[in-house]
Amino acid sequence: MTLFLQQLINGLALGGIYCLAAVGLTLVFGVLGFPNLAHGAIYMLGGYVTYSMMVDVGLPYVAAIVCAALVLAVIGVIFERLVFHPLRTAPHTHHMIATVGVMFFVISVVQEVWGTGFLRMESPFSGRVGLLGAEISAQRVLIIVTAVVVLLALTWFLKRSVHGQAIEAVEQDRTGAALVGINPGVVSMVTFAVSFALVAISAGLVAPIQLLSPGMGESLNLIVFAIIILGGLGSLPGAILGGFLIALAEVMASTYISVGAGEAAIFVVLMGVLALKPTGLFGTVAQR
Repeated sequence: MTLFLQQLINGLALGGIYCLAAVGLTLVFGVLGFPNLAHGAIYMLGGYVTYSMMVDVGLPYVAAIVCAALVLAVIGVIFERLVFHPLRTAPHTHHMIATVGVMFFVISVVQEVWGTGFLRMESPFSGRVGLLGAEISAQRVLIIVTAVVVLLALTWFLKRSVHGQAIEAVEQDRTGAALVGINPGVVSMVTFAVSFALVAISAGLVAPIQLLSPGMGESLNLIVFAIIILGGLGSLPGAILGGFLIALAEVMASTYISVGAGEAAIFVVLMGVLALKPTGLFGTVAQR
């Protein structure tokens, strides 16, 4: 029972990381209609920027994550203006090719600036918390709490703020939103800013647990795409629920079977859900 509880918390923490990353990717897909194949590279960049904010600038851990999120939000706006805005009338295939170019560009910049080796980022939350006999890492508790707070804040932003409601309007009907005065270009910039900020927060949270490396975004990219397909393309509730389901399946299978089974469990869950509901948990036939 103690082992199960400990792995349950680990799964929830991993699910929090997956959710933050998947929600950012879902927002971009919902607004622009194409998957950002550079999402894993942006996640990796967020981790390195957080590291520099702590080590080079000397900021406290939490402040470093916040600053990294702001820096990545600005980078997201720049990428949207320079790369994707000029392609706004082009077929979505062109956008996907552009995201591959962005991915290689970001990886090259990171290797040039920080090198190709592994880096370790320390966290002040290095202790452990006792819960019903289980010893839980304080960093994982921080991840769960932060993920819940950020997701609640994002929900408020989308439902209550002007820019958030504009994002939802463009997701539902881009042409109709433009006809009532919503500027799709501004919405795209805000969407990229939010997406990049979310993935930077997730990378900053997980960096003290996993070593930083230029290849750290590759596996996340595949997992996050599996999550948004599982939840239903463009569905935020689907991305959140899918993130936790995938993470729990991965952790439990790795614990009770093997590490290889944990990796396979991700796609077993995906195939099982799609066999019952081909559009995903919250997807619809009309989903773009």
